[in-house]
Amino acid sequence: MRQHQDTCTVATRGQGLIDISREVQSIVAEAGIRQGQATAFVRHTSASLVIQENADPTARRDLEAFLARLVPEGDPLYQHVAEGPDDMPAHVRSALTQTSIVIPVSDGRLGMGTWQGLYLWEHRRAGHRRSVTVHVLGE
Repeated sequence: MRQHQDTCTVATRGQGLIDISREVQSIVAEAGIRQGQATAFVRHTSASLVIQENADPTARRDLEAFLARLVPEGDPLYQHVAEGPDDMPAHVRSALTQTSIVIPVSDGRLGMGTWQGLYLWEHRRAGHRRSVTVHVLGE
C-alpha cells in the first residue's frame, strides 16, 4: 500500500459551486496510484464538497437555490452573526452537506461517472481562498 497527500487552493468569487475535478485528478495522477481511493477534505467550516452533475449548469443552480431556501440568510434564529448575515447560514449549509468525500481510483483516475464532477461549494457571499487536502491511498 502506498499513499500520497497534497493540498490545492481554490479561489472563490462568492457563493456557488466550483468544479475542482481537474485539480483533484492532478493530485491523483501525481500520486502514481493505479487502484485505491482518494479522499478530499475541505479545511473550512463555511464551505463544503459535493459530487454533482457536470453537464447541465441548471442542475447546480437549482441545488444552490434549494439550499438557499432551506437555510435563508438573516434568520432571527441565528445568534452567530459576527461576520454578517451570511455567516451562520454558511456554517449550517456546510453541516448539511459534506466536508470530505471518498472517491475510488481506477487505472490512475478518479472513478466518477460520466456526468459527475467534484465541486467545492462556497457558502459565503465574499470570495475566499479555500484549501482542499487530497489523500490518495492504494497500489
